[in-house]
Amino acid sequence: MSHSVSLADYRVALSTPRATAPVLTSLLGRLPIAMIGLALMLYVQRETGSFAAAGLVSAGELIGVACGSVVQSRIIDRIGPSRPMAVMSLVLALLVSAEIAAIELGAPVAVLTALGFALGLSQPTVAPASRALWTRLLPAGAVRDAAYSYEAISMEVFFILGPGLAGVLVALPWPGAGLVAGAACMIIGSLGFAATPAARALRPEGAAQGSLLGAIATPGMRTVALAALGFGVLVGFIEVAVPASAERAGHPSAGGLLLSVLSVSSVVVGVLYGMRPWPRPMHLRLPALLFGFAVLVALLSLPGSLWGLCVALLVAGSLITPQSTAHSVALELAAPAGTETEAFGWVVTSVTLGAAVGQSTSGQLVELFGPPSAFATAGIAGAVLAGALWLRRRTLLPASATAPALV
Repeated sequence: MSHSVSLADYRVALSTPRATAPVLTSLLGRLPIAMIGLALMLYVQRETGSFAAAGLVSAGELIGVACGSVVQSRIIDRIGPSRPMAVMSLVLALLVSAEIAAIELGAPVAVLTALGFALGLSQPTVAPASRALWTRLLPAGAVRDAAYSYEAISMEVFFILGPGLAGVLVALPWPGAGLVAGAACMIIGSLGFAATPAARALRPEGAAQGSLLGAIATPGMRTVALAALGFGVLVGFIEVAVPASAERAGHPSAGGLLLSVLSVSSVVVGVLYGMRPWPRPMHLRLPALLFGFAVLVALLSLPGSLWGLCVALLVAGSLITPQSTAHSVALELAAPAGTETEAFGWVVTSVTLGAAVGQSTSGQLVELFGPPSAFATAGIAGAVLAGALWLRRRTLLPASATAPALV
């Protein structure tokens, strides 16, 4: 199955009746998907002066997102998105206020990390719910694949654009502005999505009731999750090492702008890649894309100036959206029936867990050895995980072509 789409397919998908309101509100709700974590990290770094401490707090937030995404997605598969999103939006507002108060009062890093975890746990899972909605709005085929590709492109744009905005907002007189802005966007967007007729009508259709592990019980889903984890690790390294590079060059406000550069090539290549994906077979596509991205991230250690780093980031960004699109499309092969929201929740969980590992490790390496060591280490880690994906590639073959499934 090639899963190639055309520009006309994107247009048809996005103009589908009842899709306009969910598309617009979910865009606002997803904008801060990676913004909140980095805004929190930069806020803590400005207040404590330590990238290591800030990386731990941000990692706590990301681990919370990872746990909350699966739990909330499983609930949404059973009762729909509206009530869970409304409740979590209120809880998120309270926890953001508590985190800000703790930072301003100089609370210990352990307290900030625990609050960060709770803050991440409460973030409404807009992206998985939005993706699951297309299974109700569109029949299987190229147009639905285009909708999935759009979801992946928009999410990855926000994974890059959000941190860029956080880097810009931290330069304001109060460094907590990025955290407040990100939380406000997520709360307003989530409440708006939950109130749309399409979301309120979304109800479970034969949700899987097998293993307690849910969607992740299948070998193919574990392979997709591993691919998303590897992608998240590399992005996490970048999100700490790039602002650190800008700060060491004497231009701390340039960190956010440099991160935004990634989204430029990501969007352009992402749309083109959706039309002619390569490698065509999904079981080869995931390891190939992760390995290529690992190589490009490792090359970020070479430039000796911010201009050189900017060009290298532009090149590295070209493989961001193709990976996210591949993860989304691979769920059609790997996810058990009735677990659409939870399956994509596992992708979000894997990306955020990987980003937590990448950010915390990158923070330590930056403190000890400098940003180039973080980029080089990221490349090595990505290559190792790509090798693991290669060993598991047969779990994503169509059922008729597989030998006994690998675990």
